[in-house]
Amino acid sequence: MSRQQAMGHHATTPQRDEVAARDMAVGVSDEADAAGGATGSLPTSTPPAGGQASGAPRPGLDVTAVLPYASSRASTRTRGLRAWMMTAPVDVAALLAPLLFSHQYWRGTLGMAGLTVAIFAAGGLYRARRHVSILDELPSLCGRLLASAAVVTIIAALRHDSADYVGGFARGVIIAAGLVLVGRAFSREFATIARKRRWVEHNAIIIGSGPIAVELARLLRRYPQYGLRFVGCVDSTPPQTPTALPLIGTLDQLEPLVRMVECDVLIIADPICPELTLMEVLRQPRSASCDLWAVPRLWGSRSHGDHIGAIPIVKVGDITLSGPRWALKRASDIAFAATALLLLSPVLLLCAIATLLDGGPGIFFYQERIGRHGKPFHIIKFRSMRPVDEHESQTNWSIAHDQRVGPIGRFMRRTSLDELPQLWNILRGDMSVVGPRPERPFFVEKFSAEYPNYAMRHRVAVGLTGLAQVSGLRGDTPISDRARFDNYYIENWSLWLDAKVLIRTVSEVFRGGGR
Repeated sequence: MSRQQAMGHHATTPQRDEVAARDMAVGVSDEADAAGGATGSLPTSTPPAGGQASGAPRPGLDVTAVLPYASSRASTRTRGLRAWMMTAPVDVAALLAPLLFSHQYWRGTLGMAGLTVAIFAAGGLYRARRHVSILDELPSLCGRLLASAAVVTIIAALRHDSADYVGGFARGVIIAAGLVLVGRAFSREFATIARKRRWVEHNAIIIGSGPIAVELARLLRRYPQYGLRFVGCVDSTPPQTPTALPLIGTLDQLEPLVRMVECDVLIIADPICPELTLMEVLRQPRSASCDLWAVPRLWGSRSHGDHIGAIPIVKVGDITLSGPRWALKRASDIAFAATALLLLSPVLLLCAIATLLDGGPGIFFYQERIGRHGKPFHIIKFRSMRPVDEHESQTNWSIAHDQRVGPIGRFMRRTSLDELPQLWNILRGDMSVVGPRPERPFFVEKFSAEYPNYAMRHRVAVGLTGLAQVSGLRGDTPISDRARFDNYYIENWSLWLDAKVLIRTVSEVFRGGGR
């Protein structure tokens, strides 16, 4: 399928291009004064006699530019505001409102509030939306309110035999649910007004310069209710012909541009570059801190995301593990490592004694590995053999069939007991319980040069175990597959994913499926 077919009805015929461009020109001129922006005519060249020059601007099509406009004074003070900061407090207040009339059902009311907020959060009802409408959210709100109300009412009925008590509690639940819907309608209307008056808006850079990007810029410029201020676009290379969008830089310059224009949102609109190149740019720190939206390539397929005008867009999940998610993972690591060290202390003592009997003094093996953001640290293991020198320790890929590994060392490696001291690395913050496999500097440099995605593994702390290891990618297995699994884990992290990896790790240990 061609690019034009994949992107839908944009740029399919010259006639449609001309109609879209004229519409764009009219929309920009209508709104120029109201939004404080400007439109301008790009330089044109006179075609030679006998016809129009190839690549020369066409009247009404290539001469009108969609230019950015100055930010409002209020929006500079509200850049830190997010959607949940208003909707969540309003929901909580509505759910706790029955306590104003009676304290008899306070336990059930608190339970209803906590459960409902959790269900709303899991259903994405606190995520940012570009098109804000209570009618869009109404089916999801009603379904989740019904589910939480049913759960708490059934629990109340099981705990209390009195029909009057259950009936009174049910009335409070109905009142709370109704107030939630009213509160949502109010908060959505207020958000729309705040956006239209530009009290709240976030700077947006469009990645791409084709027809889709032109249309998006026009819509953002004309309709402030989407809450985004168009500040320019970037693409892989500057276009050879005049464009209706101001190119503020190339894709390689996105990182400094995000800082320069104080960008909060990036919108991917069919840029002219490979996806691998685009992802490498988006994974850089400043770009990764922006909210990321994308226009689906396959128009005509149903999109369950959001939309700007009639253009569907989807919210791309966080491609880095940072902020509150990283804090949650770190807290779970500390709790797990401390508990495991306490419970497994007898096993650690037996392993230490066995290592001492097998090879004499020096029960621990220290080796330099590369951790989060490329920071080196020393990993701790129970020693299973003694390398000839430091060079062998750093550059020997595998010792699985080395004759110097004794029976005890081989057993500990097969059951992964030799890695238990790494629980101390986890407590220190060098490692995580689940993450990419820690590797030596020699091989990190080698694999990073050979496999483009390998270095991206170091966005997070390396792990005692990992998704790649429990998926059979241990020992002499393709590095490209390992990197792919590791990056998938980073970009789809959840506590439940960590739990699944740990359960599979325990299964591997009892099956003796180690090295």
